Amino acid sequence: MSDVIPFRKPSLKEKHKGNTLCRHGHHKWEVDKTKQFDVKQGKLVTIYHCVRCRKQKVMSI
Repeated sequence: MSDVIPFRKPSLKEKHKGNTLCRHGHHKWEVDKTKQFDVKQGKLVTIYHCVRCRKQKVMSI
């Protein structure tokens, strides 16, 4: 027979790990260097993304 993998429901602690800080506005911003020029605005921009929840914010120079 094959090995049986026990499936279990993830606990609330595991399910929401790292998201509680972001929900209260404490994001962990990191600079995304792949796209630095915005075509619509015609300006150089700095794109930040949160490491935990992948939310983005754009700051124009």
